[in-house]
Amino acid sequence: MDVAVHAVLAAPHGPVAQSRYLASRTLWASAPTPEESFLATLRSTAKRMGRPAVLLPMDDITAIYIARHSAILAPNFLVSAPAADVPARVADKHTLAATCAEHGIPHPEIRVIENAADVSAAPFGYPLMAKWARPWLSTGEHGFRSTMVVRTPADLAAVADLAALEPGELLLQRHLAPRPDADWFFHGYFRDGSCVFSGTGRKERAYPPTAGITTLGRWLPNPEIDETARTLAKALGYSGVLDLDFRYDPRDGRHYLLDFNPRVGAQFRLFGDTGGMDVIRAAYLDLAGEPLDVGAPHYDRTYLVENYDLLRKLMRARGTNSGKGRGWLASLRQADELAWYASDDFEPFVGMVKHTFLRALKGRRKQPPRRPHD
Repeated sequence: MDVAVHAVLAAPHGPVAQSRYLASRTLWASAPTPEESFLATLRSTAKRMGRPAVLLPMDDITAIYIARHSAILAPNFLVSAPAADVPARVADKHTLAATCAEHGIPHPEIRVIENAADVSAAPFGYPLMAKWARPWLSTGEHGFRSTMVVRTPADLAAVADLAALEPGELLLQRHLAPRPDADWFFHGYFRDGSCVFSGTGRKERAYPPTAGITTLGRWLPNPEIDETARTLAKALGYSGVLDLDFRYDPRDGRHYLLDFNPRVGAQFRLFGDTGGMDVIRAAYLDLAGEPLDVGAPHYDRTYLVENYDLLRKLMRARGTNSGKGRGWLASLRQADELAWYASDDFEPFVGMVKHTFLRALKGRRKQPPRRPHD
């Protein structure tokens, strides 16, 4: 499928910007607010391209803006058009919990933190999770990750101190203990609540271990997660690409929805079926009005993120319990899909190596702030 790809990027020299397959690279326009920047950037991009293009969000806030301004964008872009409030409702972890309760979807209990008195005691015992309800509002300047494990009263006090420095709503959430083979994800493309293409995968390794991004994922069937995702998307009348995260709790034998990301997931290429279809191809063909030829699921297909899986391996070598898994080199050789390396597009991999090295060097020079365990 020969399609010109245009990217709007946060930085001009990042790894993605180096891809030979990008027809153009645009930086976000300067504007008083992020929303105004979004609209100004897309107006200028549309003028430069000169013809309608499929528009796909790669982060939550962009998905929110696309839904909110779909009528303005429609003359120049082919977009999925969920109800204007849906992406914001599911990306916000507070309103997601309420939405799950409304539709009978398992979700861990939460407590909203409104003042210091609310964190004087752990509402669900230790450990528990601390999360920003809307992580895109956090500046990240004070060492507070969007999601952190709180293990002690001292950790909880540190959360209260840090929360006062950041905008947005803070939640405490009941902790579901990490277990081997307990973390799953669902990627799909929907039209008016009907599933056009989807896949379920298991997170086999993560960085940071047990509570971070997928570094090794495997495409496996999971009927319960598939049914849960389809039920929720249908109830919302959802249109567009989505990425859901689940964790299995053996105490009641259910998979709990942890996150609903109304955009393309980082490991979407895990779900490349026997005909080469994936969520981005499905979205493009559907929005462009072209027929979809969906193949069979490619079960047991694996996807590996080279740099983060290596960092996980190094943490394990230093004594961190990162769970089971084959060695990094063996996984690298046997992975069906790599996040960065491609023999026909080598520069993004080189850029990733440089970027990872510079971040690690910067991290070693910077004194970390006092904060709960990540």
